[in-house]
Amino acid sequence: MAIVIDEEACIGCETCVELCPNVFEMDDDGEKAVVVAPDSDDECVEEAIDTCPGEAISRE
Repeated sequence: MAIVIDEEACIGCETCVELCPNVFEMDDDGEKAVVVAPDSDDECVEEAIDTCPGEAISRE
């Protein structure tokens, strides 16, 4: 299951980037998070999903 971010729900708080920098990074404008490793099975991904204040991260 691929990790995805709902761009409209992302508030750009960078929590996912701080928790899981191998999977998430900020876009070129520094406004929204993007997934750089959509197939990652790092344990930090679940923590990022659970702590995202915008509930923007999911697996599809």
